[in-house]
Amino acid sequence: MAKTKKNSGIAEKTLKLLREKSKKRRTVSRKPKPMARPKAVKQEAPKPSMKMRYSKEELAYFKSIILEKKKEILEELETLRDTMMDATTGEYATENSTYSTHMEQGTDAMEREKTFLFASREGKFLNYLEDALVRIEKGDYGRCTTCGKLIEKERLEAVPHASQCLQCKLHTHK
Repeated sequence: MAKTKKNSGIAEKTLKLLREKSKKRRTVSRKPKPMARPKAVKQEAPKPSMKMRYSKEELAYFKSIILEKKKEILEELETLRDTMMDATTGEYATENSTYSTHMEQGTDAMEREKTFLFASREGKFLNYLEDALVRIEKGDYGRCTTCGKLIEKERLEAVPHASQCLQCKLHTHK
């Protein structure tokens, strides 16, 4: 039973750290919303940009966003790795106690599986960020892979690893 309390304590610490990082990321990346226009004023549709690619300064800005997100993901992966590894042996923690009941072993296994799932998800996101960095170096970043148009700056700020414009992304998911 002591082992289960220890594992659930570790799981709680991990979840607390992930929540704090998520909260910090949201507060840092939020921008003040523009004031709403009165309804009486007609809003014109935004004119499509005729730019063919983003400038070097804009690419450097996007690169900094990607590198910041990459740093956060690596920190989260390190935290997850620490919760999965046994500090004394350096091996993945497993439950081999003969004193544990089947339900406690099941709970431990479920917690390990969730941690591996989080790590896998973060690893996949890290690969997307790496691909975006490669596209910046090649000069392809910011162009939709489907239609070839320039992806909106707001979309790239929100989803820096985006490879499709919003219209193409929505169209492929229908």
